[in-house]
Order: sequence, then C-alpha cells, then structure tokens
Amino acid sequence: MCLFKFKTYGTDLATRPLGKKVREEILPIINGLDGGKLVLDFEGVNMVTNSFADECLAKLLLDMPFETLKSKTTFRNLNDTSKKYIAFAFQRRLAAIVETGRAPSLPLPAPAENPHNPRKPSH
Repeated sequence: MCLFKFKTYGTDLATRPLGKKVREEILPIINGLDGGKLVLDFEGVNMVTNSFADECLAKLLLDMPFETLKSKTTFRNLNDTSKKYIAFAFQRRLAAIVETGRAPSLPLPAPAENPHNPRKPSH
C-alpha cells in the first residue's frame, strides 16, 4: 500500500485549482500501482468542500471506471462532513457520466441508440 497525505496541501481543502493540482499528483500514482492500493489519508484535514472533492477525486472517473478507482484506492481518517461532500461529488459526477455516456467504460452511443435523439437509422 502507498499512502497519500492530504494534510500536505492544508487543513481546509476548498478550491478547484487545488483539487486539480492534487488530482494531477494522484493520478500517476494510481496508474503506477501494481496490485496494491493507494490510501487517501485525510488525517489532520478539517474540511473538504464539494468543489475540491469533485475536481480532485470525482474527476478521476474521467480517466478510469468507478470499479477500477474503487479497487485501487481506499479512504482513511475522513470526518463525517467531508465524507458527505465526497460522496455527493462522486454521485453527481457518476450521474453526469451516465447521462452523457462519456467515460472510459461507457463509449458514446450511436445516434440511433441515444434516447435523446429519436431518429432511427435509415435503410
């Protein structure tokens, strides 16, 4: 297991720019894992906002399927409020991915299969 300490970036993790910076550091670590897990350690962190959670964590779903991310990471030392914001960010991001069909594991549907486009293929 590899340990990633969020406290390194502050005790209040609140902005999208910071979230992007941290995500860009986390992603290569996750991609480089060979069978282990990355422990996302929030010890000493008082607050994680929804904006930070979306930019840092939920946007990882644009680079890998949820099941892959879940299998390669685990959370530690999250307070209840931060857990709620992170869960909310993942729920919204997953809903957006399903709605648009844009994710590594979900290719865009063909126009005739798109429920928002009632046109049928011509023969």
